[in-house]
Amino acid sequence: MKTASYLLNSLAALAVALAAAGAQAQFVKGNEAVTLLADGSRKVETPPLPSASLAAPCRADNPACTPSGWRMVETSQGLSECTEIYARAGTCRASTYGQEKRPRVWIVKLRGAWMQCPLPEAGAKCVGTKALPTSVIQ
Repeated sequence: MKTASYLLNSLAALAVALAAAGAQAQFVKGNEAVTLLADGSRKVETPPLPSASLAAPCRADNPACTPSGWRMVETSQGLSECTEIYARAGTCRASTYGQEKRPRVWIVKLRGAWMQCPLPEAGAKCVGTKALPTSVIQ
């Protein structure tokens, strides 16, 4: 009986630890665009669309849309590879980070401003989103 109780307590502790780890699993530590809520869910903000109209979205399934690399954006679906920083419908797909090497730039919110970083690190020479991106094969 003690073994069963110990096993259940261990499994419960593991479940809590995994939930906490999953809630903190941002790919760029310090990305203000991702807020962890008290219930364990995430609130995710993506860069706002500019006031000027944009061209039609370049779809994520079109290889011609990513000559300078993928924009890695946290979305409500999780980490996504997008053809643009705004993550409009059709411009993103599920991330292949860690599985495939591609040119990537990370879109994050730091100190209230949207930035692009060459690596998934907030201190990695991030620049504003208006600057030319510097992607890194990763």
